[in-house]
Amino acid sequence: MTVDAARLKHSWQVVAGYGDQVPLYFYSTLFLAYPETRQMFPTNMAGQRDRLLTALGHIVSHVDQAEQLVGFLQSLGADHRKFAVRPEHYPAVGEALLATLRHFLGEQWTEELAQDWSAAYGLIAKVMMDGATAAENVSPPWWVGEVVAHEPRTFDVAVLTLRPQYLLPFEAGQSIGVSSPATRTWRYYSPANAPRTDGTIELHVRAVPGGTVSSRLVYGTSVGDYVHLAAPVGERLTLRQAGGGDLLLIAGGTGWAPIKALVEQVATEGGGRRVDLFVGARSRTEFYDVDAIEKLAASYPWLRVTYVVTTDPARPGEVMPVVDRVLAEGDWRGRHVFLCGSDPMVSSAVSGLVRAGYHAGQLHYEAPGGQWYASGRRVGAVPEQWTADGGAR
Repeated sequence: MTVDAARLKHSWQVVAGYGDQVPLYFYSTLFLAYPETRQMFPTNMAGQRDRLLTALGHIVSHVDQAEQLVGFLQSLGADHRKFAVRPEHYPAVGEALLATLRHFLGEQWTEELAQDWSAAYGLIAKVMMDGATAAENVSPPWWVGEVVAHEPRTFDVAVLTLRPQYLLPFEAGQSIGVSSPATRTWRYYSPANAPRTDGTIELHVRAVPGGTVSSRLVYGTSVGDYVHLAAPVGERLTLRQAGGGDLLLIAGGTGWAPIKALVEQVATEGGGRRVDLFVGARSRTEFYDVDAIEKLAASYPWLRVTYVVTTDPARPGEVMPVVDRVLAEGDWRGRHVFLCGSDPMVSSAVSGLVRAGYHAGQLHYEAPGGQWYASGRRVGAVPEQWTADGGAR
């Protein structure tokens, strides 16, 4: 059956115009008809409602771009395994989706449109299930990780070391899902280390107000506790993007975590690159990982470190963007640039570098304000460090 992509997009625009009412109706319909599905979702559904709209919007907007959409859906299906989603759940979701569309479209809901949406959802479900099946051959739905170290660094930042029950393969710069078994909520963090022989993973976590996962990891987790870990995602911050060239690394706040992993990866590969690292924080007290930074700088002659304090107590109200210091220190246009930090920090840095003549192919960062998968992962696999100073939970 041929699906009318234009008709689907128009109908979704109409429905999306109802905002929060749409996911509220959808989940109410789903849970009333299939109450067993409620346990698959977090207690607080506020964030989940946003993700449903965003994911559906992404799918519908790419409904006529099959190649892009298939990869997205396969990844989405594989990712949903960590919620214990099984093939029998897909028809239930489809029923709730069609009921929601019918409710909000009213008289605009025609037999032709119903057939379009039914066919489209059938294809979506099949590709997601195929993605889940393929993933079963290479990775479990999640790993169980033991907390072997928990170090508070500031009032809202902690560094955790986790030991997965068995090897969780990842690349420096990727992100992994983290969840406390009690919350059923997942957030993605970038490990602050390159892969280690003992398999342990270091996380840098800032507690965000209202953040279920981050607050539990910082304040409610101790050595000996267990967390769930999901398969790694993302490649925008991996060194495969840079070939063998020299590097400029820019980190802000807990965005230092994936940047630290990149430094370790360069060391693992035997050096051979020049690496200049700029680490920014709002005040000197927020450089929470100085000992590790200084140890890296002392160990590797190819690494040069510059600290940037973005606010000066002697000049109240003034802010010095990290990018200003970077550009003042030298011309780095021959290097690949990796950036991670809060949305404002990275946006400011990228804009400044572009104005200074740096081209898109040499700038590596996760898109700020990226879209979310329904599962809680952003399109493009944005790590939580990206918004750790501005809203990630």
